[in-house]
Amino acid sequence: MGTTTPPRTLAEALRARDDASLAGLLRARPDLLSPVPNDITQLATRAGTRASVVRALEHLDRFALQTAEALAVAPDPAPYGTLLSLLTGDGQDDGDHRDDAGAALARELPRALATLREQALVWGEDDRLRLVRTARELLAPSPQHASPTGLGPTVAEATAGMSPGRLQEILAAAGLPATHDPVSAVTALSGLFTDRARMAELLDGAPVEALSVLDRLVWGPPYGEITPHPTPPVRWLRDRGLLLPVATRTVVLPREAALHLRAGRAHRMPEPVAPVVTAAAEREPRAVDAAAAGQALAALGTVDDLVAFWNTGGPAVLRSGGLSVRELKRVASALDTTEPMAAFWVELAYAAGLVASDGETDERYGATPAYDDWVELPAQQRWVRLATAWLAATRTAGLVGGQDAKGRALSALGPDLDRSAAPDVRHRVLALFAALPPGTAPDTATLLARLRWERPLRGASRTELQARQQGTAPAPSSATDTSDLRSRIALWTVNEAELLGITGRGALSSQARALLDGDPAAAAALLAPLLPEPLDHVLLQADLTAVAPGPLERPLAELLAVLADIESKGGATVYRFTPGSVRRALDAGQAASDLHAFLATHSRTPVPQPLTYLIDDVARRHGHLRIGAASAYVRCDDESVLNEILADRRSAALRLRRLAPTVLAAQADPASLLEGLREMGYAPAAETTDGDVLITRAGTRRTPARQAPAPVPEGPPVPDETLLGAAVRAIRAGDTAATVPRKESATVPESREAPSPRGLPRTSAAETLATVQAAAMTGSAVWIGYVNADGAASQRVIAPVRVEGGFVTAYDHTADEVRTYPLHRITGVAELADDATA
Repeated sequence: MGTTTPPRTLAEALRARDDASLAGLLRARPDLLSPVPNDITQLATRAGTRASVVRALEHLDRFALQTAEALAVAPDPAPYGTLLSLLTGDGQDDGDHRDDAGAALARELPRALATLREQALVWGEDDRLRLVRTARELLAPSPQHASPTGLGPTVAEATAGMSPGRLQEILAAAGLPATHDPVSAVTALSGLFTDRARMAELLDGAPVEALSVLDRLVWGPPYGEITPHPTPPVRWLRDRGLLLPVATRTVVLPREAALHLRAGRAHRMPEPVAPVVTAAAEREPRAVDAAAAGQALAALGTVDDLVAFWNTGGPAVLRSGGLSVRELKRVASALDTTEPMAAFWVELAYAAGLVASDGETDERYGATPAYDDWVELPAQQRWVRLATAWLAATRTAGLVGGQDAKGRALSALGPDLDRSAAPDVRHRVLALFAALPPGTAPDTATLLARLRWERPLRGASRTELQARQQGTAPAPSSATDTSDLRSRIALWTVNEAELLGITGRGALSSQARALLDGDPAAAAALLAPLLPEPLDHVLLQADLTAVAPGPLERPLAELLAVLADIESKGGATVYRFTPGSVRRALDAGQAASDLHAFLATHSRTPVPQPLTYLIDDVARRHGHLRIGAASAYVRCDDESVLNEILADRRSAALRLRRLAPTVLAAQADPASLLEGLREMGYAPAAETTDGDVLITRAGTRRTPARQAPAPVPEGPPVPDETLLGAAVRAIRAGDTAATVPRKESATVPESREAPSPRGLPRTSAAETLATVQAAAMTGSAVWIGYVNADGAASQRVIAPVRVEGGFVTAYDHTADEVRTYPLHRITGVAELADDATA
């Protein structure tokens, strides 16, 4: 009773785990839950599939991955000491590995091994560690491919198929006794390569050029090409088995020889400890928060400017989806920024659900009704909405301008910008920011190095993954390399966080820390005191400009944006009044008296006389000409004005002709006629069919209600604790049903039926009824085979409660609930063995 039998399979190892450990496995590898496995055996089978193992390997940190790679080149099974030796070396090298590095490896190896065990990539006791077969196939070398460690195949693998005569020649050249048994010959050669003394003696007699060849191959790739007539140094190595042929012109350095040359180390540079993120600068936390608040306010203004630019009709949607390059340039010009930054703001507004396509036949982008609700919120809450949308978005604006796998350009708002890794990278980057003291800006190079250590296989390009399989992966010390997707997303995250006000002067702000902690209300509360109060006044100046010394109250800002053009932004916003801007306000239904009253009410300085004259002059001429729709017509009570228009050469393109003394007809639409006369210096007004002035109000175009784009998930979501507990109970119950001992029915004649392919019990209908009735009377559990309406067969352990009307009602231990089963669908029943519950 005191001894424990070592597990013989992964299923047995998983079966020996407690519920908390099984829940940890399902939490680390949620793909194993789709759907919930029937029992432990099915869970182990699914955990060993190639797709699941690859996904698990991608989530390993560098040292856990290096540990798995070392196990892949170790004997199977391998004791803990062998694994440790592969990582630390045999201690007989040239001293380039310090003692403290070996101590760090020995200290961190149990953690890495525990990670591999938790994720069911490694199983077995410390004296018999086994890497799951699929992971070994992915990471171990073969005669065609090296492992990620740069090691080649073993002597036995490389010499498979070699003629006995050639083996004898190698043994003779290496000074080994001849043997006619190929197995003994391979064993003798392997023993030579693993014997340090004899191997050192062999290499002492090697030509210097041969040692140079070994130096080039020892850390990988271990393969080399030779000519039909190799040089003497190569021939010396080949004759002694230090280079073994794997193809007509390809040779490989066998693993045992490479490990001798490496002093027993599987990796040149093991990395047991995560790189430390260092500080680039330390700033006052209050200055960081203030700078971040300023950026947050600027971000809100930029989104408002974008929507205002699209208010009267946004850009058309490309046939393939997204914005054209020309439209993105127009947005960049309107926002006074670069095209990559314009793409970021467009994608941010889209991710927050503030802009979308209208879905019409001539599809265009525009603001959504959600923008009108968002814009009424306090500034701090609007920022929280934007920041939250950015953190969760899988759309990656940094890809705009690049190309997809087929060489097609990626456009802003296009369909191919989703990268499921983006939210995880953003959260991880900001978590590393948050791990530093408040006010500390991290060094970008060390930040990228830390991210690569945490997930070395995530975001790697196809070329890099193939290089790892070939043993030619780049050295992990290239901290400034940004060729992989995760590193690029990380750099974009650093820049975008500064633009959005998540960080200020390179350091994480206090409000962003609260947001990352999952408390948006606290984040808004921390930001609110740092934002300036909206102003209800401007400063009018004699040069027809108005200065807003801070953010304006929304009604004031909206009307002033119609009445004047924004000339510059910064700490203060400068508005300029022009005839065109005043006419725009009059077109929106404002009267001259309304504009005078508005300016007098909201100006802290007297209204300049030139501005008063400008408004009166434009208002006096506004609507003197009336434009309506026939094709289009112009009417005016002053015949001389119409004569002047007809005489003007610039009106030739409008193709005007007089219909009456006060009416002209044009072969152009009303909008073109309005624009043409305005360019000629007139101030016409459009009118309705009833002859009234047509009032056009800005900002009224909205798309139908649209949902914000849903992030593209990266694999199955991590299950919550309730789901994990239910899944573990279901797996345990199914495993009980599959493995519980049961009595074989002694009443079934041998010649009646062979056992079903699924191993279900087979009994007659009378025997089934009698057995379940007896179990209901005694309250005992039985084992049944059951086929549902879809023809799916399963085996279950049930405790019958009631048997009547052709149905049995029982507590199903497999499903952990009471169910009712038709008796005719039960293939058979068997009693559980007496020691089933012992």
